[in-house]
Amino acid sequence: MDRPVVLTAPHYVLGETELDHTAITGFAERVAEFRMKPRANLWGWGTVRRTERAIEDLAVESGAATLASAGLDPAAVEAVVLCSTGFPVGTGVHGAFVERVLTGLGTPDADFVGVGLNRCTNLLAGLHVADAYVRSGRHRRVLVVTTDRVTDETTRMDKFALFSDGAASCLVTSEDPGDQELLGCASATRAGELDWANEINPELSVRVNERLLTPFGLAVTDLAGLLHTNVYKPVVYLKEMQAGFEATQLHLDNITRLGHCFAADPLINLVDRDRAGQLRDGAHYLLAASVPGSRAGVLLRRRAGQ
Repeated sequence: MDRPVVLTAPHYVLGETELDHTAITGFAERVAEFRMKPRANLWGWGTVRRTERAIEDLAVESGAATLASAGLDPAAVEAVVLCSTGFPVGTGVHGAFVERVLTGLGTPDADFVGVGLNRCTNLLAGLHVADAYVRSGRHRRVLVVTTDRVTDETTRMDKFALFSDGAASCLVTSEDPGDQELLGCASATRAGELDWANEINPELSVRVNERLLTPFGLAVTDLAGLLHTNVYKPVVYLKEMQAGFEATQLHLDNITRLGHCFAADPLINLVDRDRAGQLRDGAHYLLAASVPGSRAGVLLRRRAGQ
């Protein structure tokens, strides 16, 4: 195809209630269970966001904001990639769930695909699908939405992150001038390491970096920023440094401000850095997420004049 693929109109919504980490149900007990030093600055403990809303409502609000920002009639959306770790259990209710999202978005006739097994890399896996759709010419305008919430408040704190509820979305298209050119997608997997008992493997990050950057003659140090997940600060530092990144490429503010919003973090961090005027024209940025046994990345280039 002649026209570039772009990621445009990213947006996110968060749970309506802000909650200090000390108010998380069972917080002190979880700290003791995980044998963590109770030092908020060390881990990046701050506040999280909680919702009483259904995840389909969060998805609709975020997705609708993306379409409005893009100036796109919802009827023009050709496909929706819907991502979540919390899809309703049982195929008997899946149809009604998708119907509520598509109807709420005003896209009842759009093709759809669900992404749910990739855990915290769900959004990036969804972007891989959208990129393939557009790059192949199968679809021209694809809406990607990820949405999640904690359903058991005793699990809002885990050994690697404090969780927030929310949704994030963007449009992948070849028909919009867009502010971020989507240059490529890559992933790496080791099936034997996918269980949560394992640690994040930085070798998979190195493999993704090579697959994404080498075709463009780039090195990790050429990236202006890494838009990573908002897990605990020491985890981000350790794993991303082992993968070859430098501290100046990281964005740690949202770890304390929001915590870990499931798969939405890379897009949330992109939006916030853009709002803060921290994205440079012509610079390259990497959306990336890791879980044990898997790493996914999406390479972007900030387009001039956007």
